[in-house]
Amino acid sequence: MTYAPNLHVNVNMKSSSAETVETVEIGELAGRYGLAGHVLRHWEAMGLLSPARRANGRRRYGPEDDARVALIVRAKEAGASLEQIRELVTAGDGARRREVLVRHRAELARRMERLRTSMEMIEHVLECPAEDFFECPEFQRMIAAGEKAGETTGGTAGGTAGAAPVSARPPGG
Repeated sequence: MTYAPNLHVNVNMKSSSAETVETVEIGELAGRYGLAGHVLRHWEAMGLLSPARRANGRRRYGPEDDARVALIVRAKEAGASLEQIRELVTAGDGARRREVLVRHRAELARRMERLRTSMEMIEHVLECPAEDFFECPEFQRMIAAGEKAGETTGGTAGGTAGAAPVSARPPGG
């Protein structure tokens, strides 16, 4: 993890002295997180990153950018969308950021509950003595309970609002 020195003027200091900040190019920073460079460029276009630029236009990423990429990667792993992450990182102050995190925590808790319910259903099916688990009364009860609770399936890990309810029968069955 070596940074190439890059001159950075600290505008918050009253003195006219400059300090050296270690920076890296896009490929090195992206590689640290197993990402492609185009991902960081996309995040920049979305307003999630603001790397410094050299005179030739090449991006240079410092420690603050590294921390921001780590935050974005972790937030995505927790299920946050890029829009939610942008809202978090562009919030004006700590109170606003906490509001964003409170909402995301509630969404994450709901998703975790749906995943827990799905795991229980899978565990039951794997242990079910019925020849065809679709005929199992306990499986039928679990499906009905999920439909009553409004659980849905969809293209995301936590389901999608408005998607079709889970069915006890496979399509065409």
